Amino acid sequence: MLESKKLELRRSEIRQELATLAAKPTPTEDELRTMGDLDREYQTNETRYRAALIAEDTERREAGADLETRAGREWSDLVAGFQMRQVIGALNEGRTLEGQTAEVVTELRAAGGYRGYPVPLLALEARAGETVSTGTPDPIQTRPLIDRLFPASVAARMGAQMIAIGSGAVEWPVATSAVSAGWADGETGSVAGPTAYATTDKALKPEQTMGVQMRITRKALLQSGEALEAAIRRDMNGAMGAELDRAIFLGTGADGQPLGVITGAATYGITSTAIDAAASWGAYREAVVRFMAANAAGGPGGVNLMIRPEVWNFMDDAEAFAGTAVTEWDRLLKNIPAGNIAMSSTALSAPTGTPAACTSLLTTSAGGVAPVFVGMWGAVDLIRDPFSDAASGGLRLTALTTCDVTVARGAQLELLTGVQVA
Repeated sequence: MLESKKLELRRSEIRQELATLAAKPTPTEDELRTMGDLDREYQTNETRYRAALIAEDTERREAGADLETRAGREWSDLVAGFQMRQVIGALNEGRTLEGQTAEVVTELRAAGGYRGYPVPLLALEARAGETVSTGTPDPIQTRPLIDRLFPASVAARMGAQMIAIGSGAVEWPVATSAVSAGWADGETGSVAGPTAYATTDKALKPEQTMGVQMRITRKALLQSGEALEAAIRRDMNGAMGAELDRAIFLGTGADGQPLGVITGAATYGITSTAIDAAASWGAYREAVVRFMAANAAGGPGGVNLMIRPEVWNFMDDAEAFAGTAVTEWDRLLKNIPAGNIAMSSTALSAPTGTPAACTSLLTTSAGGVAPVFVGMWGAVDLIRDPFSDAASGGLRLTALTTCDVTVARGAQLELLTGVQVA
């Protein structure tokens, strides 16, 4: 009980006792002495009561601030105790889920329908102590939920914003108006007329479902223990990250795939420029200048560049000036930071033609708006196939997740085609 509440109750008791004693016409000496003691105690408690209220007011403010952020932290703490091996045991042997794992599954099932066991996306992250391509993740660093899953993905390095969506379709209003300024021509002249503020909605819809299939042998189930959980998380994380990178940029928009940024450049309003020349800093510099002229980028340092490994190989071998050790790649790195350059053989098609040529993509984040939005709905739906590996006692798992891709402003991206690497 709060101290102020205790003091308030005691003050009420003192008032009752004083009322009883005050009603006596001829109180005895003991009763008079008791009334004096109660009066002093009442005054002391009055002072203590005010002090308690002041102290508890600060505590209430701190508790209120804590409650405002507790929901997200409590969910993260709950998911941190989620055990994949419990789900595997439930699917394979019908075991009962326990502890935090059971709580998470119950919460997810209450939020949406799943055929199998729902697995939160956060549970697929690599935990501390597990080696990933970029080293061990820092558990103190706070990042968006899905970005946290794929920190080394090409999409994340190119500035794509990945969003976790509970249900339904999400639209992102993007300003498209061209506000103009003008001077009044003379003392009675009018300034430039008002320009309507217009926005365009870019919708993310849950229409594409991606699946990851895993086969776990009976020996692995009996032998691995906690190592099995780490292996499943790493494998699912890697498979989902690689396929998302491919679909975000090269998705066909047909056969259940989302429309990728490069494949749907015309649909998204992305400028495509044919280089049809050897890869060089000059070709990329012109694209950066176009970005800056369109007010999409403030300088080369604000541009992200995605290239094929063959482009790096060609530019690092090509001297920019005869008789010097300065290569075209050196000139590129002097203007675009190495951290802004992503090399991928998954998100870009292999070079074709004679001479061999490929495609490059430039992106920038203008005004805090990401060039690409990637939405993922709900949790991963983990389903068991009880028949495919029944003869060997193995376990076949299918993990399903729904995602979509959209481009906010086409001006924040530029596609370079015909970048020759031979």
